[in-house]
Amino acid sequence: MKLSLGFSPCPNDTFIFDALVNNKIYTEGVEFDPVLEDVETLNLWAMQGKLSITKLSFPAFFKSIDRYLLLDSGSALGRGVGPLLISGRPNVTTEIERATIVLPGANTTAHLLFSFAFPGASKKRFTVFSDIEAEVLSGKADLGVIIHENRFTYHERGLHKVMDLGEYWEDKMKVPVPLGGIAILRSLGTVAAEKISALIKRSIQYAFDKYPVVSDYVKRHSQEMSEDVMRKHIDLYVNNYSLDLGADGKKAIETLHEVFSKTHNAPKLATLSPFVAE
Repeated sequence: MKLSLGFSPCPNDTFIFDALVNNKIYTEGVEFDPVLEDVETLNLWAMQGKLSITKLSFPAFFKSIDRYLLLDSGSALGRGVGPLLISGRPNVTTEIERATIVLPGANTTAHLLFSFAFPGASKKRFTVFSDIEAEVLSGKADLGVIIHENRFTYHERGLHKVMDLGEYWEDKMKVPVPLGGIAILRSLGTVAAEKISALIKRSIQYAFDKYPVVSDYVKRHSQEMSEDVMRKHIDLYVNNYSLDLGADGKKAIETLHEVFSKTHNAPKLATLSPFVAE
């Protein structure tokens, strides 16, 4: 069986899937065709059911729940992992609801968390996450919401944090921040889903066993990122929730879905049973 597998080129995803797609572990007869893309591209593809298995932001999962099951392994959740709202100057006094904001995609968790904190903000536009800092520095946007490795390096470009949107979420909702998960086409069935979930967990454990060594696969897709930033990225986004969502992780996702449902016509999670049986 050969399955398409979409994930981002960011260190946390390549760390998770390295062993799986490069035959470093036994895959029980399953062959994977990796497709590496920006998360918002993967989000849009998920809503079309394009890939067999895919990384996607949780709002995109909520929108494509009729097509996909959420796997128990491979997710990005945690505390202190949320997106940051940044500015090109310190001590921002502009009313954020009136400011122009650039975000990394309409279907990203970053957008949902920003909207949760600032429901009145309307001057929003979207671009690929790697271009957001340049948009703010050039003055094309007053503020930007950054994700991934940019949270470790934004200050080096003279940018300033206005708010940690993840901290705001955690303070208000008392649950971890659910960023993204791994989902599989429902049409493949729950037996295949459970098998793939177990293989991903095995791939993560393999990577943890080799860590802090950063594999050539991770380095190759991290372009000019330093190994120090790669490790910070992995340390922050790959954790116990990546191995197993657990009760806390599922509660966090359900809480995010409740917030999402207030502004979207979304199916109920319980009705569609998104979680693969453990």
